[in-house]
Amino acid sequence: MKPTPITVQREVSLPDDLRVARAESAPHLGPRILFFSGGSALNGVSRRLKRYSFNSMHLITPFDSGGSSRELREAFDMPAVGDLRSRLMALADETVLGQPDVYALFTHRFPKTAEAKCLRAEVQRMAKGKHALMSAIAKPMRQLIQSQLDSFLAEVPDRFDYRNASIGNLILAGGYLSHGRALEPVLFMMSKMVDVRGTVRAVVDENLHLGVDLKDGRRIIGQRALSGKEVPPINSPVVRCFLSASPDEERHVDVPLPKRNRKLIEQADVICYPPGSLYSSIIANLLPSGVGRAVAARPVPKVYLPSVGKDPEAMGHDLADQVAAILAPLMADAGAGARAVDLMTHVLCDTDVPEPSCAEVTKRHGIPCIRLPLRQPGAALYDDDLVARVLISLN
Repeated sequence: MKPTPITVQREVSLPDDLRVARAESAPHLGPRILFFSGGSALNGVSRRLKRYSFNSMHLITPFDSGGSSRELREAFDMPAVGDLRSRLMALADETVLGQPDVYALFTHRFPKTAEAKCLRAEVQRMAKGKHALMSAIAKPMRQLIQSQLDSFLAEVPDRFDYRNASIGNLILAGGYLSHGRALEPVLFMMSKMVDVRGTVRAVVDENLHLGVDLKDGRRIIGQRALSGKEVPPINSPVVRCFLSASPDEERHVDVPLPKRNRKLIEQADVICYPPGSLYSSIIANLLPSGVGRAVAARPVPKVYLPSVGKDPEAMGHDLADQVAAILAPLMADAGAGARAVDLMTHVLCDTDVPEPSCAEVTKRHGIPCIRLPLRQPGAALYDDDLVARVLISLN
C-alpha cells in the first residue's frame, strides 16, 4: 500500500520529557531538524543535539570573508570553509568509539604569533606523515589526509599567512582543489572520517560574497565588513541583503538552491532559524532562489530562535524587525500567495525578552511568539541542552 501523506495538528509541551527520552534512547531514529546556520553560535546546541538525534541537517553559509577563511579565499578563489569545518567537528563522534586522533588533527589551530616559515614547515611535515598529529592516525586514513595536504601545498602561494590557521580548513581546501573545485565530495569525506552525527552542507557550492545596503545609502560587500568583529560595527541599519560575485564588484547574483539541498528541506521534521549573526549567519542561507518555495511547501514547525545579547548586524532592529528581515527573502522567493506563517510558524525566545516585544511580532506578522526559560539563572547565553530538548519536542 502506498503511503498517504496527511497533515496532523497537535498540542505539545516544551520541552516534552517523553519525546526527549524516546529520542535519547534511539538517537539514530531521532528527528530531522534542519538549521539554516553559520558561525559558531549553534555549535554548543549541536553538540548536545547529537545526544538525541543523529539526523540533524545543517545548511551552512560559505560566504564568510574573515579570519583564516579570508586567507584561503584570497589564495584559492574558493568558498569559505571555516564554518563548515566547525559544524562538522561539533557533530563528530567525540567518544573513544569515534576517531579521536583524526578529530585532534582537524581541530588543531596554529598559534597567532609563530613565524610563517615555521608553520609552513609544520604543514609539510604533516603532509609527509612525520608530524605527531599525523603519525597518530592509522593507515589508510592517514594517507588520504596526506594527499589532501599535498594538493594544498602544491598550489598555496608563498605569501599565504598560516598564523591562526585551522589544519582542518587547510585539509578542506586541499580536498576542494583535488576534487575539481567542489566542496561536497570533501565534506562527505571529512564527515565519514570523524563519524559526523548529522548532515552538514554548504547551502550552495559557489564562491560568492555577502552584500548589504544600509539605510543611510551605503553598500557594503563582504561579511568581514558587516559582522563588527574585525572592523568597527555598522552604524546604520541593514535594509537589504544580497549575494555578489566579487568582493570588489557590487553586482547582484541570483544562484539556485542545489537539488540535493532542496531534498533536505523536503525531508525536514522541524526547520529552525537559529541563534547567530542575523545577516551573515542566518539570512545569507535564505538568499539562493528556491529556498523560500521549499520552506513554504514543507508543513512542519518552522521556528526562529533569536540570539541573546548584542548582535552588531541587527543594529536598529527590534525582535519584529529581525523576523521581518528573515521573512523578506523567503517571501520574495515563495511568491505572492505565501503567508508569513507558511515560512515561520513560531518565534521561541527567552523570558528575558519583554512581553511587548513578543506581542509586536504577532501583531505585525501573525506569528505566535512564545517566551520560555531558555537560560539558566544569571547565564549570558542559552542553555544548550534545554534548547536541544525543546527542538526535539517540536517533532
